[in-house]
Amino acid sequence: MVKVELKDGSKIEVQEGSSILEVAKQISEGLARNAMAGKINGEVEDLRTQINEDCKLEILTFDNEEGKKAFWHTTSHIMAQAIKRLYGDSIKLTIGPSIDNGFYYDFDVEKPFTEEDLAKIEEEMKKIVKENLAITRYTLPRDEAIKLMKERKEPYKVELIEELPEGEEISFYDQGEFKELCAGPHIMSTGSVKAFKLLNSSSAYWRGDETKQTLQRVYGISFPKASMLEEYLFMLEEAKKRDHRKLGKELDLFFFDETAPGMAYWMPKGFTMMNVLIDLWRKEHKKRGYQEFSGPQLNSSVLWKTSGHWDHYKEDMFVLTDADGNEQALKPMNCPNSIKIYQTKLRSYKDLPLRFSDIDVIHRNEKSGQLNGLFRVRMFRQDDSHNYVMESQIKDEIKEILEIAKKLYSIFGLDFILTLSTRPDDYMGELSLWDKAESDLKDVLDEICGKDNYRINEGDGAFYGPKIDIKMKDCLGREWQMGTVQVDFQLPLRFNLSYIDTDGEKKTPIMIHRALFGSFERFIGILTEHYAGAFPTWLSPIQVRLLPIADSHKEYANKVAEELEKVGIRIEVDERQEKIGYKIREAQLQKIPYMLILGDKEVEGNSVGVRSRTEGDVGQISIEEFISKIKKEVEEYK
Repeated sequence: MVKVELKDGSKIEVQEGSSILEVAKQISEGLARNAMAGKINGEVEDLRTQINEDCKLEILTFDNEEGKKAFWHTTSHIMAQAIKRLYGDSIKLTIGPSIDNGFYYDFDVEKPFTEEDLAKIEEEMKKIVKENLAITRYTLPRDEAIKLMKERKEPYKVELIEELPEGEEISFYDQGEFKELCAGPHIMSTGSVKAFKLLNSSSAYWRGDETKQTLQRVYGISFPKASMLEEYLFMLEEAKKRDHRKLGKELDLFFFDETAPGMAYWMPKGFTMMNVLIDLWRKEHKKRGYQEFSGPQLNSSVLWKTSGHWDHYKEDMFVLTDADGNEQALKPMNCPNSIKIYQTKLRSYKDLPLRFSDIDVIHRNEKSGQLNGLFRVRMFRQDDSHNYVMESQIKDEIKEILEIAKKLYSIFGLDFILTLSTRPDDYMGELSLWDKAESDLKDVLDEICGKDNYRINEGDGAFYGPKIDIKMKDCLGREWQMGTVQVDFQLPLRFNLSYIDTDGEKKTPIMIHRALFGSFERFIGILTEHYAGAFPTWLSPIQVRLLPIADSHKEYANKVAEELEKVGIRIEVDERQEKIGYKIREAQLQKIPYMLILGDKEVEGNSVGVRSRTEGDVGQISIEEFISKIKKEVEEYK
């Protein structure tokens, strides 16, 4: 017998060699029916994995992120099996992973899939689900694995196997006649995939390399219940209406042009919003002792080689040669420039924590196929800060940073989840320092969130240190990667940073990289979809549009406009010779919070006729009363 500690801390004894699924059945038949995968000592494993020693075990269902991914990964196999049944050897398989929302599979095809093809594939998938095929896992020696894939005429699979290190376990999953090279994990049978939808197909490159074969990528989503799929498809339709790229054009906020791929043109209204957010960000940081600076856009490769970015990040940088033949790069991040500010004078323990913030424009050389409106761009403003602390200050500093995040997100009514991202394979520096940094972050999260109330994303840290990622949910329940807090022991060592400690000796500070909005561009894109373009009054680029009914009312409209502008209210006057009903509809389409109707009664009474985006027709009130009303509404967000 072996002892198994469950997620709630309780312990059970199970027969040595029991699978995760058998343990789930021992706990509850219901849990076993809903199980997708398991986590043994923090590592996600297939339900078929045997338990041979004492361990900690968590049974993963569709409610867990890792459980969803096992379910979606299995559905990608069902889709691939359906396509092979329909098209045979004319289709070559490549890879089919789960992603944040569903799955995709890349196929080498003779011609792109059409909508009719996708419908046909879905019908074949339904048959496979109805067959309730058992999914089995087995391993093969390298030579046998290559032979099998050659016999099945799958050259991409052969390539993947040949690149695996010698001695690497090579696993396969079978479901009926379908055999797939895969590390897993997968659910137990095809019958559990009760509801699915193929969403779209697009072109992709093998290995993401533009010089390699063009493939056809099919995206899909699946759920264990039909009602969950219906909810998701409703959300997708709602998301289309809220698409920030569409609303950005309609509301005159921003646009993209082929002359500058991945770089937004900000219209006056959109840039007004940008500045409102920047002012909010500055106010919250200034009162907490942050000092804002600005650095060069272009730095010598010498700086990037010292920081380690040249070795770890060069392919994502815009690199050029200056007039003297020296290598330069547009900065993809601000940390080395912050370090240069730190190095301008001798620092003391009395100076720490030292917080240098900046919102400089940065550039990243994203592939064109990865660009996605404001969500994935090549040029953006990151709400950065690099905080220099003593080791004893790390925990308090991170708590303070997360308090700022909580304050900022609460303004928008956004909830967030924290994720600890640990050491990646290409990490830089001493293992002991990594262990120390990860331990500190875990301690902070345990204290702030409580144990097991945050996620752990193994291997997704930055190359110079572990990080806490801030993920928020919008009004549609969609999750977005937002800010990040990273503990860095490496860069201060690489740049020989120091401060004079209480004993008069030089010590190396710890550097905390942090961004809370992530980038102002991306954050505005998210807010545009969250609010469907109907921004709260304090953030709206135009808060009030004045609508004179006739030409004779224009003079009064301009007088009211002056009164509003004096107190900082952002206004527009619609002086077009159009009917008032048309002007009102136009203002509603522009999602302006308030319209002021100005006619004879308003001129005579020195008042305004108020129409609210949310309340409808408010009625006639004095100018002073309206100013008081809107100022109160704007101030309430603080």
